[in-house]
Amino acid sequence: MATRSVRGIGWVGLAMIATAVVVAASGRTRADERLKDVACRSVHLGYPAGAGTAFYNEVTIRESAVGTYFMVCGWDKGYFGLQELADGKKLLIFSVWDSESNDPNAQTPEARTRLLHKDEKVRVKRFGGEGSGGQSFFDYDWKLGETYKLMVSSRVDGDRTEYTGWFYVPEDAAWKKLVTFSTITGGKDLGGYYAFIEDFKRDRESTTHARRAEFANGWIRTTAGEAVPLTKARFTADSNPVLNIDAYARDGRFTLVTGGATENKSTKLRDVMELPAEADAHAPEALKLPSADHP
Repeated sequence: MATRSVRGIGWVGLAMIATAVVVAASGRTRADERLKDVACRSVHLGYPAGAGTAFYNEVTIRESAVGTYFMVCGWDKGYFGLQELADGKKLLIFSVWDSESNDPNAQTPEARTRLLHKDEKVRVKRFGGEGSGGQSFFDYDWKLGETYKLMVSSRVDGDRTEYTGWFYVPEDAAWKKLVTFSTITGGKDLGGYYAFIEDFKRDRESTTHARRAEFANGWIRTTAGEAVPLTKARFTADSNPVLNIDAYARDGRFTLVTGGATENKSTKLRDVMELPAEADAHAPEALKLPSADHP
């Protein structure tokens, strides 16, 4: 996924990020020497799973640096994760696309992403430059070594789909409904699940800092209402040719690493990693409810 950052996520052109991950997995990406030694290579996990109405995932960030996006719940119409901005401020970002145009004003008002709900502490705006759509920000000073739970739920409404971003706030021991966006999908459910780490500082010095995060306990609630664990993930990367990247499946977690002194010792690009199926695995309570609209 060749990247050009807009507040912490790479460009997706006409096909969006989920398609870019598929292309990377097929081995068709070409090296882009312009990215070498400018930014850490973006590394991804692609989770194979069918259509769903909720996507739950957990992240534990072990190493970070300013200008990093740890994207936890991505799908074919949006993305949701934790960022450390260039000034060190930390937050959550949830975005939904409404078009393949990079111009946020290109869509007619009727075709744009609609805001249906936002928490009083959430900021929203339109974005462009990587497709266009609706974007939201929730200021939250996340910590290294802490495990955070995120979930995206969906509800089809005619030719649109409503996507809601949920965050479990540890200090409150409760789920917070951050935002709901509605966008034209032709009536599609969730699909194209992925996660990634990206360096959007890209000032050369940023490449000297490693970023590492563990993604665990991923689940999909299918359209039939069944909870399915995500035990497989394909390791891919953008077109930056550097090789100081790695990934591995260990202790019930998928780990992604990029930058700094990282060496690719564990998993080859485009290989599929697999976690052992746990006979006693229990789906998260929020995912088991008949509707994820009220975790």
